[in-house]
Amino acid sequence: MKSLLRIIPQLLAGLKKARVFPGRKLKTITKLSIFAISLLAIVLSSTISLAFVPQHIAHSHIGETPQESEIAQVDVADSVMQLEQKWEAEYETYFRANLADGSKTTDQIAITLLRIAVQTGKRPAVIWTVAQPEQLKLMLITPGSKPKAWSIPEANRQTLLEVVRKLRREVASPRKTNTKTYLNSARQLYQWLIAPLEATLEAENIDTLLFCKGSGLRSLPMSVLHDGEQFLVEKYSMSTIPAFNLIETEYAQLRNARVLAMGASEFSDLNPLPAVPLELSTIADDLWQGQTFLNQGFTLENLKAQLSSESFNIVHLATHAEFNSGTPDNSYIQFWDSKLRLDRMRELPWNDPPIELLVLSACKTALGNEQAELGFAGLALQAGVQSALASLWYVSDAGTLALMAEFYQQLKRAPIKVEALRQAQIAMIKGQVRLEGGELLSASRGGVSLPPELANLRNENLSHPYYWAAFTMISSPW
Repeated sequence: MKSLLRIIPQLLAGLKKARVFPGRKLKTITKLSIFAISLLAIVLSSTISLAFVPQHIAHSHIGETPQESEIAQVDVADSVMQLEQKWEAEYETYFRANLADGSKTTDQIAITLLRIAVQTGKRPAVIWTVAQPEQLKLMLITPGSKPKAWSIPEANRQTLLEVVRKLRREVASPRKTNTKTYLNSARQLYQWLIAPLEATLEAENIDTLLFCKGSGLRSLPMSVLHDGEQFLVEKYSMSTIPAFNLIETEYAQLRNARVLAMGASEFSDLNPLPAVPLELSTIADDLWQGQTFLNQGFTLENLKAQLSSESFNIVHLATHAEFNSGTPDNSYIQFWDSKLRLDRMRELPWNDPPIELLVLSACKTALGNEQAELGFAGLALQAGVQSALASLWYVSDAGTLALMAEFYQQLKRAPIKVEALRQAQIAMIKGQVRLEGGELLSASRGGVSLPPELANLRNENLSHPYYWAAFTMISSPW
């Protein structure tokens, strides 16, 4: 209890000095004071959750002295900080930019998670996953707690990444949507990556996971991991982050957001996307307030003009995008008449006012390529937006329409973005979103007639991970 009371002044001081992302305003002292009072009330409450009670020491063993436990705890904290600095340097080298000033300590990370828990009603945790030559290393920080660590020697880097590649191949193939060939790999990865942490996650009522993943793991679709009874996404909402120090930690609700929805249904040298007109109108006309631009109106110059002249909170781009090997200029987003290269994204006025969510609905990421993974996991970072939603592989046009329509429907009432994505994915898993009789059927929205190009598709329930597991929230889950 005393240690928790001591963090109140630390929290206020840390928040006052917190790095503010471009285009964002400082919170008022009043808000800081209200939060500090709220947190103090939680600490002093007689019904305090076990999650706020000081946790057992990471790597502690029976018979270990307090001094030994303290040393182990410091070691884990140092490992987290070293990893954060290493991965921050990787992204800065890849994007050739200074991406952060200063860094957060593990205590500051725990305090930030505690603040977010109070603001959102959700219980977040950060998990660092490192595929080392001799073992898999996992590190965890939960709200208000000290870091913990686990080593999984049977999951050495070679063994682990072989299973990761196999899972990606099985779930990303449209030819295997009537099979469950992915299941053995999904179960094995769950046992290595989640099972060791599970008792702690359950004891602390964690419901939101931020995965900070090392090379080889950044393109792993975490939502498809399976415990033998259900997918990981049925238990937790989740996002992929480049490093905790590189994400926006301010919480903003999106329920009254305006959407700029742009895209193309036809291309000169790429496959057509016939569902895009319906996707755009469903999002920006039916579900949300906003503007839509299709085909000839989907130009880079028009995007710049719209961002400069009007206020949007969400930008939705329904088009082809690829994250490829090599430097960022090899990766791109396809516009009607040109490509926006990844290295040029910061030239757009994403931060005036700040964009809370950037959505790319038809992406592909090169499997197992370190540079492509950096581009994908660093998408929001490079654009300067709070969060990005993108796909790891090309999903069928109808499947993308189904997921996106349900996501935006859920976003109207979910407290945080990743919970909206989770609910959309669960709806697809349970067959509540499906193709039937030339319509897209949804338990939450009813039926929507498909465009003529898709009306002859066979009935399909879209429950296979191919249709939903590719979609990943990047950076801030809030």
